[in-house]
Amino acid sequence: MSISSDTVTRKRGDEADTLPSPWRRSALLRAAVYAVGALVVLSLVRVITGANDIDSSGALAAALALAAPIALAGLGGLWSERAGIVNIGLEGMMILGTWGGAFFAYHYGPWMGVLGAILLGAIGGAIHALATVIFGVDHIVSGVAINTLGTGAAAYLAARTFTGLPGGGPTQSPGLPALPTVTIGPLADWLGNLEKGGTFLVADIASGLRALVYHLSVLTIIVALLFVLTAWILWRTGFGLRLRSCGEAPTAAETLGVNVYRYKFVATVISGGLAGLGGGFLALVASGLYRDGQTGGRGFIGLAAMIFGNWRPGGLAGGAALFGYTDAINLRGGDDVIRAYLLPIAVFLLVWGAWQLWRRKRGKPITGVVSVVMAVIVGAWFMIMKAMPSEITQMTPYIATLLVLAFASQRLRMPKADGVIYRKGEAT
Repeated sequence: MSISSDTVTRKRGDEADTLPSPWRRSALLRAAVYAVGALVVLSLVRVITGANDIDSSGALAAALALAAPIALAGLGGLWSERAGIVNIGLEGMMILGTWGGAFFAYHYGPWMGVLGAILLGAIGGAIHALATVIFGVDHIVSGVAINTLGTGAAAYLAARTFTGLPGGGPTQSPGLPALPTVTIGPLADWLGNLEKGGTFLVADIASGLRALVYHLSVLTIIVALLFVLTAWILWRTGFGLRLRSCGEAPTAAETLGVNVYRYKFVATVISGGLAGLGGGFLALVASGLYRDGQTGGRGFIGLAAMIFGNWRPGGLAGGAALFGYTDAINLRGGDDVIRAYLLPIAVFLLVWGAWQLWRRKRGKPITGVVSVVMAVIVGAWFMIMKAMPSEITQMTPYIATLLVLAFASQRLRMPKADGVIYRKGEAT
């Protein structure tokens, strides 16, 4: 007996997939309302504070470039963990991808660099799969080993292959050939003029659209398509249903004829390939060359984005966009932007606290009091500080990571058999 693809639309493996279509439509409507509300808030903050870089096309383009490798690492984690394999070795696989992308791009062209990054990451994924699926090694132990292996192997290979090349050395590669970019010139110029006008909402919409039509790397477009493809494969095909069953109930899947080992192995190799592509993105698009340590922990942030997204592509994309945005603001020296965000935070805390105090008979008055006090402190900080200290700005991406995980922790649901050591024949 096997799981057929006909059952995909009726049996999808988790609670969210069984929700009625009206609820899904209302969820999409709420998401649209939140997006419009966020745009209005950003526009108001920009106009009031004068922090024009808060949603400028340059900042948003940088955010896209920084979010893409994080998203790819998180997407790799999604594939492996949906099959029941915890993959904290994403960072090491990304590091392998940075070298693979640089080496193959320098010698054979940028598109071969993309394939080289995927190949090196997939090798790391295969090693992790061999250890966890075949030999039953603890997933965390194997992941830590992969990170160490990836770091050491990339450093060794870089020293052996880039030393002596023009512009290269033991810790960096020569400049790499660029991948094609997409620019719609007349539209980008028109949107740029609207952005410069600074009109409330109009300039903000124009800046967001301009980031999508001006010097947009084709690899960024491929990343977006990979999210769509992943969602379709995992939630709309028989292959995806069987793969997810390995992460939810592998022994039950085995009784239905699923080769659990095979699906776990394939998912982990795909996971490594996606993480490697994320490393290749850093080398080929974000910086134009390989540098030792250029991943900067993005594999771990990608893992955090996957958890924030509740092991689903849509939420993962939102988490990666948030982390990419905060990283972009940090790299662009956005002290004024970070300070500007204190204003909506203070207003939100004040409104939340007032609401809690108004409904104090049913609520918790202490929560309202604390919120109002915090609103006053944050508001005073906004009024007194003219620019954020650079130390706080540099911590922003990591603070954002901790905050979103803390607030999202109550609604998270990981695959039931994620990280569980599986042995063939346990169902009999």
